Amino acid sequence: MHEAKPSDGIITLSPLRPADAEAHLAGEDERLVRWLSGEPATREGVEAYLRHCREQWESAGPLRAFGIRVGAGEVLAGTVDLRFALEALSPGQVNVAYGLYPAWRGRGLATRAVVLAARYAAGEGAGQAVIRVDPENTASAAVARRAGFRPSGRTHGAEGAALDHYVRDLHSVPR
Repeated sequence: MHEAKPSDGIITLSPLRPADAEAHLAGEDERLVRWLSGEPATREGVEAYLRHCREQWESAGPLRAFGIRVGAGEVLAGTVDLRFALEALSPGQVNVAYGLYPAWRGRGLATRAVVLAARYAAGEGAGQAVIRVDPENTASAAVARRAGFRPSGRTHGAEGAALDHYVRDLHSVPR
């Protein structure tokens, strides 16, 4: 597995791993369920997802799921996922999704994580990063704007839910 560990000196992104299951389960709250997963996690489901993430890293698959880690002990504060292939994307685009556990919110860590993830995606050949946000998720939209993304329209998902799109050109992002 290619060990990607982008860091800005405050946070480090590193591939999610099976040992992250406990921290993820402990950190999940109503906001993460509402905006990201749609239903509360189970141990079995989290462990299966983490195995899938590891397999994606090992096979250089289209999903690159990072843990957002803080401090010398690299405490898991949340996640940021890159999807290089998704039905809603055009060639060269990468989808960015992120979430922080409650104890870590309000410190600018999500913005840092999105910036680092965008740099990683640029290094992997992506030309544009896309963040899709429920219009009611104002905190996530604020992260997108602070990370240099600009609004680019609204679509409706498979179930009819509105999603505001934010995009960032990655051609000039330092790798």
